[in-house]
Amino acid sequence: MTLYIGREASKLWKRVCAETSTEINLLAENWRYILAGLICQYIHGLAAKGVHYFHRPGPILQDVGFYLLPELGQDKGHISEMLFTCVFLSFILWTFHPFIFKVKKIYTVLLWCRVLAFLSASQFLRVITFYSTQLPGPNYHCREGSKLARLPRPQSVLEVLLINSKGVMFGCGDLIFSSHMIFTLVFVLSYQKYGSHRWIKNLGWLVAVVQSLLIIASRKHYTVDVVVAWYTVNLVVFFVDKKLPELPDRSGGAATLLLPLTTKDKDEKSKEENHKLLNGNSVDDWVIMEDTNGIPPNTNAMNGA
Repeated sequence: MTLYIGREASKLWKRVCAETSTEINLLAENWRYILAGLICQYIHGLAAKGVHYFHRPGPILQDVGFYLLPELGQDKGHISEMLFTCVFLSFILWTFHPFIFKVKKIYTVLLWCRVLAFLSASQFLRVITFYSTQLPGPNYHCREGSKLARLPRPQSVLEVLLINSKGVMFGCGDLIFSSHMIFTLVFVLSYQKYGSHRWIKNLGWLVAVVQSLLIIASRKHYTVDVVVAWYTVNLVVFFVDKKLPELPDRSGGAATLLLPLTTKDKDEKSKEENHKLLNGNSVDDWVIMEDTNGIPPNTNAMNGA
């Protein structure tokens, strides 16, 4: 038993080392996209904090979802946050499964480049939307009488540029459309395309629906914020996905052959193909000869005899 565990642990360690080496090479090629995506996340957080300075509490607007769904109450508002945290952490863990499991379909770095592109495009539209019109927040800390409903004038630039957990949890004014639904839908759509288990895909959509209802029942967003997120994020992912290069599929086993080529590799491959064409040894040429003449090419001629 001890020998078996030691052998499996050795295999796992080799797998982790090999995957780490592969992902480091991919990160060296794509770090600019990862960095740009992370900067966009910071800018989005900065914009959400900035709109809080313009927020003015007022009467809660009429909302169909508020009439249909009973209010959970301030003491149960954490339920939607707990569900979102589970979705967030589960997706992150899944993206790193190639380091552990033998059967793998994605490259972690390349997938996160794609996910960050989806998030950034959706958040760009979100920032434009909630700065266009500031609605009175329906959340408890955004209502009239709450000390958190309005932010005092900042005393320094650092105060504006610094984003803390309190500002993230108790923001007001960044309503249309829901940021929680952006992350949830991008994660669900990504697993829908690159995941392997159908039941997890179905569960993901069910969780997204439940998350939507909990957000409305918790009065964290108006119904319009959630509805707009559903069709906007799906459209953004659809169009951005078509513009991005497709991820190499690792399920066939030829993982190393499917890695994106560097500029040097592309140049060498192009020179090699041109060299073959100049020497008349292109495989495609021999296929054309066979199709047009009905006679297979002379193998002696191919060997230089």
